[in-house]
Amino acid sequence: MPTHRITFPGHDGSTLAARLDMPDGPHLATALFAHCFTCGKDIPAARRIAARLAGMGIAVLRFDFTGLGHSEGEFANTSFTSNVDDLIAACTYLDGDGKPPSLLIGHSLGGAAVLKAASQMDQIKAVATIGAPFDPEHVTHNFADALPEIIANGVAEVSLGGRPFNIGKGFIEDVASGALTPAIAKLNAALLILHAPRDEIVSIDNASQIFLAAKHPKSFVTLDNGDHLVARAADAEYAADVIATWAARYLPLKPPAPPPGAPEGIVRVSEADPSGYLQDVMSGPNHHALADEPAAYGGTNRGMSPYGFLSAGLGACTSMTIRMYARRKGWPLEHVNVDICHDKVHAQDAETGSGDKIDTWRRRIYLTGDLTGDQRQRLLEIADKCPVHRTLERSSEVLTELVDGPA
Repeated sequence: MPTHRITFPGHDGSTLAARLDMPDGPHLATALFAHCFTCGKDIPAARRIAARLAGMGIAVLRFDFTGLGHSEGEFANTSFTSNVDDLIAACTYLDGDGKPPSLLIGHSLGGAAVLKAASQMDQIKAVATIGAPFDPEHVTHNFADALPEIIANGVAEVSLGGRPFNIGKGFIEDVASGALTPAIAKLNAALLILHAPRDEIVSIDNASQIFLAAKHPKSFVTLDNGDHLVARAADAEYAADVIATWAARYLPLKPPAPPPGAPEGIVRVSEADPSGYLQDVMSGPNHHALADEPAAYGGTNRGMSPYGFLSAGLGACTSMTIRMYARRKGWPLEHVNVDICHDKVHAQDAETGSGDKIDTWRRRIYLTGDLTGDQRQRLLEIADKCPVHRTLERSSEVLTELVDGPA
């Protein structure tokens, strides 16, 4: 998916750095992502979630709050309220860019910020939080030893995640008065709460408090063995899938009609994880799947292998062809089941062969219904007339061209 680097003015005029992850296909909706306390727009969880949502047609803007990452400004002069104001500024930018956000996603303190900001954004239809604290003051436990110095001197340098940050007294006073209950109670959007039961930074009790304070529609999903930073790729992928599936109930995600004259049958494959082999597969504007390789071959086993897709095509085409013929004949076929086995070993793919046929698909067809022996035999013969079967048996030609720039 294409990612655009952009900037926009924050709450105090400082230039904020952002990335806008756009879908390869139709742009169905826009989301705004708020990162965790002292993190940034490029943390793995933010990147992975944004990439997965973009693969499903949802553009995602993720940015560095004032004084963090590549954004301008002094972090010591920021507060919880300024984070909320930065979110509103990001929303204003997207509105002006013709991509008004309808979904807010917040991680940790960013989750508290989107809950507060959503009450000030009428166009927001859905809000998702990940590991969010019910009380923003919760973050002060990260630098509890420095609180006396901050209160006495107005600012102090603290170490968070091995990096130095200047925390100002204004931030402490702001989060101390930043109770979320009123904002959550008047939230005019659907709410999804994701939280890891074993979160050692923000306990899962916070998720329960947010859930109880919110009105319906609201949902709660656990991230099982995930950690607070959603550091594991599998947890981030799961969170993204849950958010996208859940949001489809509340956002207008119906794809636009293809333009006149658009060719049918286009399948677009986009790399989803450059560190492995995971691929996003889009067939037209409506159908999405994942392709991957087994863990034994360097993949993460989160989707069918390329040969799995070939086998699926053969099995589906076989079943459809049999059903079509039996329906036309009026035969009492109740159900078709096709098992496909492909005996090619993945490691052999790169080997230089002699040209001999090395692929074998074994196909078992199960037919249920009050069929005669002759009918069953005829349907077996019809299976061999399946178009995909014929394509695999015939020699084929693949024409390839290299195209500059994004698709």
